[in-house]
Amino acid sequence: MNTTAVPPTNSVPPDWLALVREKVEGLRYGVVQLVVHDGRVTQIERTEKTRLPGARTE
Repeated sequence: MNTTAVPPTNSVPPDWLALVREKVEGLRYGVVQLVVHDGRVTQIERTEKTRLPGARTE
């Protein structure tokens, strides 16, 4: 069973897709997670991590 939905090339992207792009664009390290209910995206979560430089050994 193929569960990947491929929209027609002439269709308008869904509103949530623009929100996902916005969340991903400014993210350096982290996770963007979609919550789906009844086949529809109902929530977008973004978890950002801040990586600190490693400690130097001399």
